[in-house]
Amino acid sequence: MKKFQLCCIGHITLDKVITPQSTVYMPGGTAFYCSHAIRCFDDVSYTLVTAVGATEMSVIEQLRATGIDVTALPSSHSVYFENIYGDNPDERTQRVLAKADPFTPSSLPDINAQVYHLGALLADDFSIDVIKDLARKGRVAVDSQGYLREVRQQHVYPIDWADKREALPYIHYLKVNEHEMEVLTGLSDPHDAARKLHEWGVKEVLVTLGSMGSLIFDGSAFHRIPAYKPRQVIDATGCGDTYTIGYLYQRASGKDIEASGRFAAAMSTLKIEKSGPFSGSKEEVIQCMHTAQEMY
Repeated sequence: MKKFQLCCIGHITLDKVITPQSTVYMPGGTAFYCSHAIRCFDDVSYTLVTAVGATEMSVIEQLRATGIDVTALPSSHSVYFENIYGDNPDERTQRVLAKADPFTPSSLPDINAQVYHLGALLADDFSIDVIKDLARKGRVAVDSQGYLREVRQQHVYPIDWADKREALPYIHYLKVNEHEMEVLTGLSDPHDAARKLHEWGVKEVLVTLGSMGSLIFDGSAFHRIPAYKPRQVIDATGCGDTYTIGYLYQRASGKDIEASGRFAAAMSTLKIEKSGPFSGSKEEVIQCMHTAQEMY
């Protein structure tokens, strides 16, 4: 059986974005943004496991056409997000018009990977048994965002992660932003929140702080990672996913925490400068790290 360095598991969404000017349909989700970003690097072995409805199989074929190894599980529906923006682009009304079938231990293929990145979009995408099973095979990485969102009558509500104390000891890499860390821990200081999450079992805690960069804690030292100033801000969608997959790519390639964090930050900067998923090269990321202005 082939062993991959990275395996991302998650739903690909169909996003309906409504603005005063237009209505646009596009694919999205952690699995989509991570897969497009990592395909830009030819020195890593990567596979995607996703689940979509029959009507969205064309998205899978497009991913495969770019060279991404994809296992597509059947689902009664694809995840269907509707995002409505008014005149203020920072204010959004979000609904989930359809949900995909959750991932279960029995539904997942037997894939051997060094790191399994779970791209949860909603709280019930992955059961605790999935996390435990994968942790026996490799390192588990999680973005907390999906675990803090619940759908009730099509509307998305913020929640705490119900099974966090049971799940966190099985998670090697956990990525949170300022809001998510506070929901999970009740603590507003990034250092305190990172310590608490490590105390609860996470091996490497990644706290993203927007233009203030990021903070990574491994239980022995805090690593302060700068944000790099973008030349222009075009599209921030998927920046968190880009950061996470960039970090995991570097860690799986043997780089240390500091180098991995800086690479991830530079990837996010390049992504925000263009619309759509990250599409740069490794050389462009390294150039950004060396030439872009640090923002703190």
